[in-house]
Amino acid sequence: MCLTFRANRSSGGFLGVLPVRTAEWILSADAQSVCAARTLVREELGRWGTGGVVDDCCLIVSELVTNAIRHGGTAFALRLGSDGSWVYGEVFDAGDGLPCEVPDDLSATGGRGLVIVGALSDDWGVVPADGGGKTVWFVAGLGDGRMSA
Repeated sequence: MCLTFRANRSSGGFLGVLPVRTAEWILSADAQSVCAARTLVREELGRWGTGGVVDDCCLIVSELVTNAIRHGGTAFALRLGSDGSWVYGEVFDAGDGLPCEVPDDLSATGGRGLVIVGALSDDWGVVPADGGGKTVWFVAGLGDGRMSA
């Protein structure tokens, strides 16, 4: 079992700041939900004026949703929040087990999702849920000046 709580860099205490805008969706555990999640993220972040991190957030969410479908196997929740200067996202699924980065294997056909999440986010982590399941969260746009691009 692998458990990751601050996988990248410290977010400097930002998690104590509440987002001004939030959105939440419940999606089914099927392949079409990956595309639907990307579309929802692109549209919502576009409305919020956070265009500079839309592509990164779409790819991060694609990876997290794919993991939720593959390993959780049930409907899952996608949540976004922003104060206009950063984007916080999370995916909750009720599946057992916690995700972890796998060692580099250039011949592997999978297992790179969390590496991508780590490369594109400013911070990410996993929080086990009481009663089962977990929330995988990420933060993007912390002080990099890309939000209004």
